[in-house]
Amino acid sequence: MSNHLIMRNISKHFGGVQALRNVSLEAHGGQVHALMGENGAGKSTLMKILAGAHTPDEGEILLDGRHLPIDSPHAAQAHGISVIHQEFSLAKHLSVAENIFLHDLGAGTSIIRWSKLKARAREQLDALGFGELDVSRPVSTLSVAEQQIVEICKALSRTSRVLVFDEPTAVLTARETTRLFALLERLKRDGVCVIYISHRLEEIFRLCDSATVLKDGTFVSTVRIADIDENRLVQLMVGRELQDLFPKRDACIGDTRLEIRGLCAGERVRDVSFHVRAGEVLGFSGLVGAGRTETMRAIFGADRRSSGEIRVDGRPVAKLKRPRHGIESGIGMLPEDRKQQGVLLNMPIRANAMMTPRNTLAHLRCILDHRAERVRTRELIKQLRVKARDTDVDVSTLSGGNQQKVALMKWLSNGCRVLILDEPTRGVDIGAKIEIYHVINDLARAGVAVIVVSSDMPEIIGLCDRVLVMRAGRIAGELSGPAINEKSLISLAMGVK
Repeated sequence: MSNHLIMRNISKHFGGVQALRNVSLEAHGGQVHALMGENGAGKSTLMKILAGAHTPDEGEILLDGRHLPIDSPHAAQAHGISVIHQEFSLAKHLSVAENIFLHDLGAGTSIIRWSKLKARAREQLDALGFGELDVSRPVSTLSVAEQQIVEICKALSRTSRVLVFDEPTAVLTARETTRLFALLERLKRDGVCVIYISHRLEEIFRLCDSATVLKDGTFVSTVRIADIDENRLVQLMVGRELQDLFPKRDACIGDTRLEIRGLCAGERVRDVSFHVRAGEVLGFSGLVGAGRTETMRAIFGADRRSSGEIRVDGRPVAKLKRPRHGIESGIGMLPEDRKQQGVLLNMPIRANAMMTPRNTLAHLRCILDHRAERVRTRELIKQLRVKARDTDVDVSTLSGGNQQKVALMKWLSNGCRVLILDEPTRGVDIGAKIEIYHVINDLARAGVAVIVVSSDMPEIIGLCDRVLVMRAGRIAGELSGPAINEKSLISLAMGVK
C-alpha cells in the first residue's frame, strides 16, 4: 500500500454559505503535505469531510485508487484515517490511559485489565518522548498542552494510513515541538501519509514536502516546498504581500502599573515576583508545566493564591478571589482556551463584546442601551477586522481567528489597565496574527501594561520589550533587548548554563 490520498472536486455548503467549492487535494505516503490558508479558507471543513464528520455535497475521496465511502468518523477510522483536531475529543473525567485506548475499552471482552492498559499507555508515551506524563491522572487536571499530547497518542494508538495534524504545536513549547517533529519523521519513514495544518511558516519549510493552499473555500495552488519561498507562499494564502510580521512600535514606557511580590498559588506558582509598566509589553516564556498560566490565573483571580501581594498603580489589591475582583481592579485576561473560557460560543458578537462588569456602557446604566451596544460593537468589528455579517451573529459561526478577535473585544471596550494575553495567536492565521499584534501595540501606546504568555518563540522575541522565563513555578531569569533570543530562552527554560 502506497497510502496515496486524493480528494477530488469536493464541495460543501451550510445553509446559504458555500464553505468549499470544487476543492482538490493530493497527498502521498512517506511525505508530509501542508494544508494552508487563512482562517475561514476551508481547511477545517475539508479535513472534517475526510474524517467523516461532514458529508460532501459533491466530490470523491480515493485511497490508493479505491473509492472510500466515508459517511461517519467510524468509517474514516476503519479506512485508517485519523484526524487530530484543534478541538480535543477527550473524555475529561477519564484518565490519560483510558483516553488513549478509549476505542479498545471493552472490545471483544467484558474484562478490562487496568494494569495492562496503563502499561501500554506508558509505552506509547515513552515512544513519543512524553514518558513523564502520569497515565493515571484525569484528563480534566491536565494543561491544554498535556491534553494535546494525549490527543496525539490517542490517534497513534490506532493503525493509521492517513494522519492529519491540525495546529499540533499551537500549545507546545520548543522541547515538545522537537519531539513531535521527530515523530513526524518516523511516520514518514513508515510510509504514513501525513497532512499538516499550521500557520507557522518555519514549521512548513522545515517539515513539509508539498503544500495545498486554499482561499475563501476554493483551491488556489499545490506547490513543492523546495520550489517556493515564504513571501510567495504567504501571497498565495492572503492574496497580497505582507510586510513585517511584527509591526514596529516606539516604546513609551511609564510608571509601574502592576507589581507582584512573593506570589504563591497551588503547586506550580512558587514565590513569583515581577513588575510590568504602563506602555510595556512583557513576555512570559517557559516549558509546558512551568507555571506561566497558573501565575496569570492567580493574578486575575481565577485561581486562589496562598500568599503574596498584588498591586495595581501602587495600590494593594486586597480582595482577589474571583475574576470579577481582578476586573474591578483593572486587570483583564484573555485565557489560552478561548472556546471554553474566552467567548460564549452560542451568544452573538455584541453580547460577547459587552460582557465584562466594568464595561462602560453597562456600568453607567441600569438598563442596557442596545443601540449604543451595537454602535460600539460595530466600531470594534471594524477595528479588529472581524469577518462577520452583523453584530448579532453567533460566535460559534466564526472562524478560529475571528473568535479570538471577539474574545479580545470585551477588553478593548472595558478600559482595563493591565491586560494578560495567554497564547493570544494560538490557531490564528498569519494575517489575523499581524492584526492582533497591531492591537497589542495600540494598547501599549494607550498606556496599558500588556503581559503576553506564549509558546511561540518568534512571537515572544518580535513583540516583547522584556521577557521573563519561568521554570518549575519560579522566575528563572529576565531578558531584554538583544538578549531576547531563542538560545537564551531555551537555556533559561531548561536550566542550562
